[in-house]
Amino acid sequence: MTSIRQLRYFVEIAEAGSFSAAAERLYIAQSALSRQIKELELHLGSALFERTARQPRLTAAGLAFLDRARRLLADLNKAERLAREVGQGLRGSLRLNHSSTVPLTGQLLQRLGTYLEDNPGVSLEIAQQSSEAQLEDIAEGRLEIGLLRLPVLRQHEGVELHALFDEPLLLAVAANHPLAAATHVRLGQLREERFISIPHRQRGGLSYLSASLCMNEGFFPQAAQVVSRKTTQLQLIQAGFGVALLPASMREIAPPSVTFVPLAEACQSTVALACRRDAGELVQQFVAAMKK
Repeated sequence: MTSIRQLRYFVEIAEAGSFSAAAERLYIAQSALSRQIKELELHLGSALFERTARQPRLTAAGLAFLDRARRLLADLNKAERLAREVGQGLRGSLRLNHSSTVPLTGQLLQRLGTYLEDNPGVSLEIAQQSSEAQLEDIAEGRLEIGLLRLPVLRQHEGVELHALFDEPLLLAVAANHPLAAATHVRLGQLREERFISIPHRQRGGLSYLSASLCMNEGFFPQAAQVVSRKTTQLQLIQAGFGVALLPASMREIAPPSVTFVPLAEACQSTVALACRRDAGELVQQFVAAMKK
């Protein structure tokens, strides 16, 4: 079988114009170079060079072989470069899912844009998914990256969380709600309000955080007639079904008829990135870039 070394030696002789010049370029003895070419010719059953007193000339078989040999070496170089870049985390594809309360806006979108600009060989496949499903899929290897809100109640073996940034929580109400014109609202004022997002006892995230903040004020949020943990909650608020504590970034995707009122208390929500603890170089570099 023809070896990669023999292909490289053959192309080098053809381009250098002589065995001696090729041997110098390759830093090998001319006798070793000649031996490899003879073995190649024996394997092919055809002479590749006409040995003359002045310089070797390619035979018809050699000319035909040269073009394909160059292509094979070029393809090999591309394959080596691709494998190297993938191994170093410079090329590949990542599946990234985000929860409905982590919109791809503001600083999160800026970080994604900067990462993709710095890594043109990487592509992202993005979808929306609940925090619980993200963590399960990451644990099972069906997803590389998850973006969610803390706290997380159920831990998955092998999955780690990286806090990215905090942002303030605001009260979201319909534009015609009595509190819409307020400069700020205290959590205690929401005791009689109906909340369109109520936490599940086994789920964390934004609804769990909101309920915890209300409980610190001595009450559990009352459920509205219609509740939702998805982005549809903005439509429910707009329609006047109830209120919700939402992160400031949700303002960028909210309809104009939803008003966001600052809270008197300093209430913060943390966006976190989830991935496998044993993730490869591509994921590790993505995490490092998003944490900057």
